[in-house]
Amino acid sequence: MRWWSVANFVSNAGTWMQLTVQNLLVLQITGSAAATGLSMSVQAAPALLISVFGGAAVDRWPRRLTAAVSQALLGAIAFVTALMVALDRLDVTSLMVLAAITGVVATVDGPACSLLGNDLVPAEDVPSAIGVGALVHQAGRLTGAALAGVTVGFLGTAAAYAANGLSFLFVASVIPFLRPAKGAVKHAATARPRDALSVREGLAFFARRPRLLALAGVTGVSAVFGRNYQLTLAVLVTGPLAGGAGSFGTVSTVLAVGGIVGAVLGARLRRPSVRVVGALAAAGGLLQVVAGLSPSLAVLLVMVLPMAVVESVSDTAGTAVLQTDPPAHMRGRVLGVWGSIGTVWSLGGPPALGLLMELAGARGALVVGGLVIAGAIGAGHVLHGRRPVEAVAVRGGDTEAPARAALGTAA
Repeated sequence: MRWWSVANFVSNAGTWMQLTVQNLLVLQITGSAAATGLSMSVQAAPALLISVFGGAAVDRWPRRLTAAVSQALLGAIAFVTALMVALDRLDVTSLMVLAAITGVVATVDGPACSLLGNDLVPAEDVPSAIGVGALVHQAGRLTGAALAGVTVGFLGTAAAYAANGLSFLFVASVIPFLRPAKGAVKHAATARPRDALSVREGLAFFARRPRLLALAGVTGVSAVFGRNYQLTLAVLVTGPLAGGAGSFGTVSTVLAVGGIVGAVLGARLRRPSVRVVGALAAAGGLLQVVAGLSPSLAVLLVMVLPMAVVESVSDTAGTAVLQTDPPAHMRGRVLGVWGSIGTVWSLGGPPALGLLMELAGARGALVVGGLVIAGAIGAGHVLHGRRPVEAVAVRGGDTEAPARAALGTAA
């Protein structure tokens, strides 16, 4: 697990370095902010359309091999891009094609690498392993964004892509040496008939699992009406609070620090649940309301830290539920379904929030959005409490019986 964490830190740093450079590269080639947004959408679009198939592949194929091959392919794409940039052969069309191919490979790589990390610890330590993964992600994001400017300034844009390619190859080279921990959940997909590993079965399982549907609802309302702080807080800081780019940079740093603290706290959760995720998301919504009413930058900074901490812990708890609730042979497809749902939120959330800011301003968007989040989650909790008492759903395991019991209870 230590080797896997180091490999993921290197890979995350390389990925965020490339993402930062890619946005600058598109702006340099086209001079259009719209084209920059389009390149991000093109890379995300495959997740919307084929994530369920990528998740089914992860359930069907050997996990370590799948993760190693997908990492190697992503590395190859990064090297091809670096070569085209170095030879001045990269135009908008080829960049969009490469972004789309990256998105396709990522639909397999994402769930494969997430579940591979869980195989490296005993089953009872999976929530902690997910927390460590969140911490590694946050640290890699900070490091990659910082290294992007240094790398481009001294070595050029092609070097950033090449560095990302090397980071993928490093992960691929580590994977063959990883061994499942004693007491880890077994991945027995290869022993199951092919018709038991279908996309349809994964969709049906998700649709019939109240816990997963509730998690989707909580995460969805939070994603649409909150969380896009790089957008809402940027407008608040530079508008009503009369700050500049430096002030927003300070806010962004505090957000990042809060994310790291939240990941550390999230790693200590032993029994995460949808109830915990909902409570944290509602608390985050209320903190967002207070942040929207901040009279000064100093007050906003005080509120931003707990907002980021609560969001990070909530995300860690939600990921733990998502990766441990389904039976082992179903987890890839559940993550695939989640990838499609999450892409809808990531593509639809910013425009919806932007429209809300147009109508209500930055303060109004934060206040209204926070109240909607807390109100929706509170209403859901009340409605759930009024339902007749039913048999408790069996928690997903790695055998057929718990899966059938869970499906029967959900139905």
